[in-house]
Amino acid sequence: GINAEYGGFFLVIQSANLVKMSAAVVPTEEQVPAAPEAVEAEDDDAEEQETLKYGAKHVMMLIVPVSLCMILVILTIRVITMYDQGSQQTVYLVYTPFNDQNKLSTGSPISDAVLNMIIVLSLVIFMTCILVLLYKYRCYKVIEGWLFLSSLILLFMFTFLNLQEVVIRFNFAMDYITIALIVWNFGVMGIISVHWKGPLILQQGYLLIISAMMALVFIKYLPEWTLWFILGGIAVYDLFAVLCPKGPLRILVETAEERNEPIFPSLIYSSTVMWTVAMADGEPVSSYNPLNNSTGSSANSSPPNRDPPEMEDQEPEEQGVKLGLGDFIFYSVLVGKAATADDWNTVMACFVAILIGLCLTLLILAIVKKALPALPISIFVGIIFYVCTRWCIKPMCDQMALSQVYV
Repeated sequence: GINAEYGGFFLVIQSANLVKMSAAVVPTEEQVPAAPEAVEAEDDDAEEQETLKYGAKHVMMLIVPVSLCMILVILTIRVITMYDQGSQQTVYLVYTPFNDQNKLSTGSPISDAVLNMIIVLSLVIFMTCILVLLYKYRCYKVIEGWLFLSSLILLFMFTFLNLQEVVIRFNFAMDYITIALIVWNFGVMGIISVHWKGPLILQQGYLLIISAMMALVFIKYLPEWTLWFILGGIAVYDLFAVLCPKGPLRILVETAEERNEPIFPSLIYSSTVMWTVAMADGEPVSSYNPLNNSTGSSANSSPPNRDPPEMEDQEPEEQGVKLGLGDFIFYSVLVGKAATADDWNTVMACFVAILIGLCLTLLILAIVKKALPALPISIFVGIIFYVCTRWCIKPMCDQMALSQVYV
């Protein structure tokens, strides 16, 4: 089904200064300041230069995991044939009743796609609003249970299904006891890392795997035209949810800032460590999280006397970027759908388009200095690249190859 809790389709950076794009002038060794004003200017220039370097570092911290998630989806689609059945697909999500296998179909794929998109987006909006209300009224245990159940299904059931397909694809001799042990260890480790505590690299890895699995579910169980319409619709909804003053995701982020609490780690990919102290008597999670300032509009702060002693003098390098898992999911859906076309030119075009859109989003972020949706630019640029490559460049290249014309 649709996991609306993964709908954190927004990109946030700890401080606008992390991605400041202004130029810096560094004094040479021969330039000796002769006045206090000159010393101040030198300090400002050095700070701006360090900020620019630091911002570039965190851009890479974002691009690398996005690339890894998309590569994981591409490899899975190329290895496991069940994700590339094309017209043989007969089972679709219950939220998309208008399809060629259902009597409700209107007979037009575009009309079916529009109706399915309206149903799916309505469900996403409804579930996101429920999540915001639960968070606003401090129903943390309900949210944790909700997210825990979703992770449980993905890490156990879908891992088993994918592993079974891999065994069949490569003709491995493996019994069900061995498969059960592998799935059990993999799933339990993921649940512990994501919902309790574990090494940062392990938590990040499992969040990418969860995003990739969710993307594969969409690719397999959504009608083709419906998938493209949902990609466009969810990108437009992302603008409203993040930028509108009453947008649900903006309310969620602002509420978390007011309470000085971290957003649940199973909703957000973070490039830095978060230390969490267990809840007690239904009180909110009290944790040290250098990423609480989601919009970059105010100084970072944490609850007094709650910081771990060894982290009191934390270096700036511990701050970092956060990206909603929904962004990873829909980036991967676009690239994965291109991979089903069996054309590597289209795949690479969409891959590059996603990264270009992400970089443009970061550039705009440096200018406006507030939280921005990470989906719209990347998704629309990706769709344009897909259409141009699949329906213009690929036929041209094929015709040139037939005619033995080489450039």
